[in-house]
Amino acid sequence: MPNIKSAKKRVSVIARRREENRFVKSTMATMVKKYRLACLNDVNEAESMLKDLISYIDSAKSKGVIHPNTASRKISRLTVMLNKAKASAPATEEKKEVAEKVEEVAEVKVEKTEESVKKPRARKTATKKAE
Repeated sequence: MPNIKSAKKRVSVIARRREENRFVKSTMATMVKKYRLACLNDVNEAESMLKDLISYIDSAKSKGVIHPNTASRKISRLTVMLNKAKASAPATEEKKEVAEKVEEVAEVKVEKTEESVKKPRARKTATKKAE
């Protein structure tokens, strides 16, 4: 336990800063977890979350909570994760609409071709009329 007044003050300042840094780190970890879930479920939501997450990581870097290289590495990995999620994501709403229209056009063409296929005519047999 410190005896000098300035040392006592430093102990309280260090404790306060440690709590603030813990809060920032835990909040960042929570945001990353939510972002990872969003990447798996909804790519559009993850894309909007990434902007907020990057700004939060940058603010943690500027406060000195995390090292600048750590911040860059986290941002890079999160961005790569989003890009992979986009690449493997199912078709978006617009792509779904286009696919539905293409299917409708294909169905119409199939119906038209079925109608236009010539059916064999029934042969008329020569029958003698009963007199």
